[in-house]
Amino acid sequence: MNLHEYQGKEILNSFGVNIQRGIVAHTPDEAVAAAKKLTEETGTGWHVIKAQIHAGGRGKGGGVKLAKNLDEVKEIAGQIIGMNLITPQTSAEGKKVHQVLVTEDVYYPGDSEPEEYYMSVLLNRATGRNMIMYSTEGGMDIETVAEETPHLIFTEEIDPAAGLLGFQARRVAFNLGLSGKAFKEMTKFVYALYTAYTKSDSSLFEINPVLKTSDDRVIAVDAKVSLDANALYRHKDYLAMRDVREENPIEVEAGEVGLNYVDLDGNVGCMVNGAGLAMATMDLIKQAGGEPANFLDVGGTADAERVEAAFKLILKDPNVKAILVNIFGGIVRCDRVAQGIVDAYKNMGNIEVPIIVRLQGTNADIAKELIDNSGLDVQSAVEFQEAADKVQAVLA
Repeated sequence: MNLHEYQGKEILNSFGVNIQRGIVAHTPDEAVAAAKKLTEETGTGWHVIKAQIHAGGRGKGGGVKLAKNLDEVKEIAGQIIGMNLITPQTSAEGKKVHQVLVTEDVYYPGDSEPEEYYMSVLLNRATGRNMIMYSTEGGMDIETVAEETPHLIFTEEIDPAAGLLGFQARRVAFNLGLSGKAFKEMTKFVYALYTAYTKSDSSLFEINPVLKTSDDRVIAVDAKVSLDANALYRHKDYLAMRDVREENPIEVEAGEVGLNYVDLDGNVGCMVNGAGLAMATMDLIKQAGGEPANFLDVGGTADAERVEAAFKLILKDPNVKAILVNIFGGIVRCDRVAQGIVDAYKNMGNIEVPIIVRLQGTNADIAKELIDNSGLDVQSAVEFQEAADKVQAVLA
């Protein structure tokens, strides 16, 4: 589950990570009030207005701007709130901005120049260990840094049995070229950041940039946080942070009816039971010359109601030119699934998209007979390759 910047910073701050302070505003007047409050609390004269959407690269799309007085705060907030913000990480339509984060200016003059770094904590799936990835090139896309200057990216892998060790946190600060007060501040920052990552059951913490201020404080200026949805039962307060406006509406609807659905860009809708079989089915569709339009796992209770809900979700995508139903009847009997398909088809009325159904497992022969004798425009298949050939034929 992805969070907004301000929500991620709330979690970071709760674990002792120093952050750029800010207040959320939903209207230009609220933005002005937030700016006044920040000035009273921090003494900041300038403010940064940041669009709050689930996408990076907001500054490139005009979603992050500096305001030098209250009039500019109101004007900029009015420009950003309600706009469709297009960034390298959004669709061509962009995302509508419902709120902004009004933050303090942390790039103030001092004894030294401010410096920006990149830092993230994530799981290295190849080794099964958490990893801190960091670079001196903060403020830039990490993909660009990896491509053009890979030697400037450092990693620190953490043994899950030992946790983050002192020498590792110090090595991060050393590789970033820090010394004195800034070195100590970065060491504390790394410890707090890793603690926040593990204690919050997150799958990603990305701070870009981490800022060393002109007076050698180390703070998180941005925060991209993704929580492990499977662990949210342990964090009911985090679950309340979910903003469904930022999510794919079809995926939200699927979750409400208990279906595992991921929207894709292809032309063949998939209805499968089991994640592994779903992945194999998607591979088969590609080999047959099609492109999967979705990942859809209906689970082990593929009754008529569930099948009908799945069909409706798939058909919401106008790009779908065919539907492949691939069910292995282990726990669930194939004849029950077949009856569910027939009932759903009749209940939904006119379905113009060709449907290919492959049912294997318990009572598969009865299921095929039900489909073949239904009188519906549904093609049955027995073998995996046969199903793929029929998909290819209807797409030709």
